[in-house]
Amino acid sequence: MAPFTFNTTPSIRMGAGLIDELGSIAKAICGERVLLVTDPGMMATGIVDRALTALKGAGVAVNVFSDVQADPPESVILAATAAAKDVTGIIGLGGGSSIDVAKLAALLATGHETLKDVYGVGMAKGPRLPLIAVPTTAGTGSEVTPISIVTTGASEKMGVVSPVIIPDLALLDPELTRDLPAHVTAATGVDAMVHAIEAYASASPNNNPVSRALACEALRLMGASLERAVTSPHDMEARADMLLGSLLAGQAFANSPVAAVHALAYPIGGHFKVPHGLSNALVLPHVLRFNAQTAPGAYADLAPIAFPELAGLGVKEAAVGFANELAALSARCGLPENLRGVGITKDDLPLLARDAMNQTRLLVNNPREVTDADALAIYEAAL
Repeated sequence: MAPFTFNTTPSIRMGAGLIDELGSIAKAICGERVLLVTDPGMMATGIVDRALTALKGAGVAVNVFSDVQADPPESVILAATAAAKDVTGIIGLGGGSSIDVAKLAALLATGHETLKDVYGVGMAKGPRLPLIAVPTTAGTGSEVTPISIVTTGASEKMGVVSPVIIPDLALLDPELTRDLPAHVTAATGVDAMVHAIEAYASASPNNNPVSRALACEALRLMGASLERAVTSPHDMEARADMLLGSLLAGQAFANSPVAAVHALAYPIGGHFKVPHGLSNALVLPHVLRFNAQTAPGAYADLAPIAFPELAGLGVKEAAVGFANELAALSARCGLPENLRGVGITKDDLPLLARDAMNQTRLLVNNPREVTDADALAIYEAAL
């Protein structure tokens, strides 16, 4: 067996209603003065109020930073860091963007590093403040990953990748995902499935048996529950399976990193402000069909796990069937089926392809080499 490293959040707690125990949980980990990092949409729900009631009831003083934006720019990271002055710990409550901002605020608030110091893989050294992640979407898996994504400039994205920013605790309460709009449930769910698929098929030298096992279980859970969660939003079994599947997929790709689907999705989000999960969904089947021409084995392995009706097919047939079923699942969940559906035209494709090819950190993990011409052809197929 090849050597590998596997890092993840040291503690995971899951259960309906756990948000009401956040006070005692946070006090033990984060101390008595915390910063709660969230976004304006979350402030309009009752979830933040429940969190604040629990924290204050346990004698924890709380400051709230609620200015997180989707695909957060550097200015938001720096503002959250400034808000973290004099706190003893940080809680990220919300989707992946809120948790990503909380991770970086916890790191930078100690004053040992600047944001520009920590871009890249392994650049962040710490220390950081104690950190709890409370996801309210079943998508990014950010609660268990060593990754935060930042928008730099107008559309470029950069990553901070370091085990230092893995949270101390992931608190999973499926009740927090119950009132998500159907399109958010769908897009974030496909995002989580992409994490599992790319982790399993990754060409990374750290692709490992633990990540592959987690990816398989994640796809088993999510393949059976995503459509139910979209069409029957109060189906708490489906919500719980999606939340756990997202976490398992996050653990998988945190250690066996993602590849061309994400590389081609990032420019779509950067230039056209398309949510990340939807960006992934739009290119996913086309990247898989491209990869399956030379490396179908991983997708053939996964096909019957996510879609049992694909059992018994040959390797190439199963791989292609897997891509087709994923496209059909996205469509049944109400997501746009092509790039035209989000306002992208043929004239935009060369720009997207150029930007995608800059994502070398991701493309190196793809099971098939992607050239400039390949990237353009994939976008053309997705148009």
